[in-house]
Amino acid sequence: MGREILTVAETVSNEKGVSREAIFEALEQALVAATKKKFYEGTNSEEAELRVEIDRKTGEYRTFRQWEVVADEDHEMPACQDAISDLDPSKCSIGDIRELEVESIEFGRIAAQIAKQVIVQKIREAERALIADAYMSKIGELIYGEVKKQTKDGYIIDLGDNAEGYLAREETIPKENLRPKQRLSAILYEVNREGRGAQLLLSRARPEMLKALIKKEVPEISEEIIEIKAATRQAGVRAKIAVKTNDHRIDPVGACIGMRGTRIQSVQQELNGERIDVVVWSDDPAQYIASALEPADVSGIVIDEDMRTADIIFATSEQLARAIGSQGQNVRLASELTGYKLDMMLEEDYHARQQNETQQYLDMFVTRLDIDENLAMALVEMGFTSLDEVAYVPAETFNEIDLDIETVELLQSRAKEVALADALKEQENIQEPSDELLNMEGVTKQIAYALASRGIVTIDDLADQATDDISDIEGLDSKLAGQLIMKARESWFN
Repeated sequence: MGREILTVAETVSNEKGVSREAIFEALEQALVAATKKKFYEGTNSEEAELRVEIDRKTGEYRTFRQWEVVADEDHEMPACQDAISDLDPSKCSIGDIRELEVESIEFGRIAAQIAKQVIVQKIREAERALIADAYMSKIGELIYGEVKKQTKDGYIIDLGDNAEGYLAREETIPKENLRPKQRLSAILYEVNREGRGAQLLLSRARPEMLKALIKKEVPEISEEIIEIKAATRQAGVRAKIAVKTNDHRIDPVGACIGMRGTRIQSVQQELNGERIDVVVWSDDPAQYIASALEPADVSGIVIDEDMRTADIIFATSEQLARAIGSQGQNVRLASELTGYKLDMMLEEDYHARQQNETQQYLDMFVTRLDIDENLAMALVEMGFTSLDEVAYVPAETFNEIDLDIETVELLQSRAKEVALADALKEQENIQEPSDELLNMEGVTKQIAYALASRGIVTIDDLADQATDDISDIEGLDSKLAGQLIMKARESWFN
């Protein structure tokens, strides 16, 4: 019997290229399954815990039944649990595993059949692991293969060496028709190590595909003379890619386009004629945004870097329409490329909006600070937009509007009084957090009051939240927010 097991392990290991240890582990699992089937059939057969131990040198094996030692109140499965009160507490403790050697099943026809099934599964798992290891370092790279077959939702791509990739239909370029045995390229964007589902996930529609194709055609990128900073696509229609040169003598756009457009045309051909705009990247947001909106001519840009927004101003409707593009395509891609929300407008619309905002600030200062329009206008022209700004800037800031020190002190004192009154009024509207929320483990006073300001006053209120609802609170991140929510939900289960 031992020699037979050794023979099986040696034969399968040599034929399938799987380690002997993996085969022995599979055989042990198979013998456990067969032993349960023969000796423990009945209501408790699935609950019985067994362990088989094969001697790696002789092939002989022994079988053990196991019981976990648990507290009396947790003793719910006698088939695989022992209550601590039934045992000698000097010899064991809760959490220990008690073993008793039992009769071993013969390695006969049934055991061999189960072993075969387990081994086949082990071999599949080992093959998946080998493929995953081989392709993990290739994520983001171009992969070449041949269409093997079409499924309901995508295509199976033969990559050679027993490896297959999966190209989902939504990851293809719209309107492209792939046929069996057709050669193609795609980028590998994920390796799935789980036992189920497609393992190597491919895409032809993601921006990484564009980056990989440009890198292939432009050797200066591999040589690090030119750097790809960002890319975005509407697959099959239009794309934008931002590049930067590390050598001022090299034009990054010209290098990517190539002599007479040969380089960019090769990429377009691979992407079914997708139009590609090559943009010069700049660390100056205004210049970068203007480049991203080409071929439109921008008259002016007003940027809010904190909010990541920009007002883009155009002299004519024609330039505005060109910047927006067909169905908003150009401005949408420019926004994705730069990371800024772009608000497009004509000069007259921008000036009208500016006048409206100026009037709002002017009215606020006149009404809230009880000052004349000339002084209020001077504050607006200096760039003040709130009472807090007036109240807490250094006094010398007002030197440019030629105010004496007494007037400055009176102005700031009045602004502080109004700002403080506003703050107190706002505070009155904030609910107090409950004692149970304040005393909850992991909740600081700052977090508790921040939660209360959003109407989350009790632990039950917190339990009703989703992680994304509160993870933006200062002092919280997604991990801590999730832990606090689960802690709050403990009462549901208790």
